[in-house]
Amino acid sequence: MSLARLVPAVVGLLVLVSACGGADGAVAEDQVVAQGKVINLSPDQKRVTAEKDNAIAALVPEEVRKTGKITIGGSAGTAPPLRFYATDDKTPIGVETDIAVLIAQVLGLEPQLEVSSWENLFVGLDSGAYQLGLSNITVTEARKDKYDFATYRLDTLAFEAKKGGTWKVNAPADVAGKIIAVGSGTNQEKILVDWSKQNEAKGLKPTDIKYFQNSSDYYLALESGRIEAYLGPNPTAAYHVATSGKTEIIGSFSGGGDIVGKIAATTKKDSGLVKPVAEALNLLIKNGKYAEV
Repeated sequence: MSLARLVPAVVGLLVLVSACGGADGAVAEDQVVAQGKVINLSPDQKRVTAEKDNAIAALVPEEVRKTGKITIGGSAGTAPPLRFYATDDKTPIGVETDIAVLIAQVLGLEPQLEVSSWENLFVGLDSGAYQLGLSNITVTEARKDKYDFATYRLDTLAFEAKKGGTWKVNAPADVAGKIIAVGSGTNQEKILVDWSKQNEAKGLKPTDIKYFQNSSDYYLALESGRIEAYLGPNPTAAYHVATSGKTEIIGSFSGGGDIVGKIAATTKKDSGLVKPVAEALNLLIKNGKYAEV
């Protein structure tokens, strides 16, 4: 219930982000001013911090606890404000990294933030290279076979298109015959592919699905007209809409399809880590640190 109340406030904040200048109209390279507040984009994040909770830390499996560290993997391709590179182009920052660090601090462990491709994130969890994954990971029935989840945010997806059009996406039929980009191997890709198949079965045109390497490539394709829309996480779409001024959200829906989709901190199944991670998240929601991030 605490999460349900907090999520609208967090999403609302993301929607309000804008790239207006300071008093003199200038914005430093390592910051953006949003609603009168400076957002730090530099490697020196001065993150929100949390204290170790001894009771929760005691739940961490001994083999992890004795190392004093926890390795947390995340995709390098995720866009602001969730997980992205700082202005040095090598330090991972964003909402997901902040939450990852807070979880580690509650568990009394030193966070080791690692970067991978989306596909290799799960390979890393499987092999044990990453003990925890935080990277806009949607809980799905298929993933439950291999992973345990501690949810902390609703999964909302958005179609982003060039500003000023009349096209809206309210149902699968609205994407028939359209050229839409989506991230490979993502839950949103599966949804878009399923929608396209449904449309074809009804005699409608299939969706022409395009793939690019980085979020910047998707936005260049959108701006140049090579694609008609980009389907991705709502927070990243809302951030880009507000900061670019060139696009708009033309439709949003749950990443879970017919059920309410959720984003989760992810561990290898039966590793013993999911319970303390879930307890840490609950504490961070209760004490306000989650909302602060």
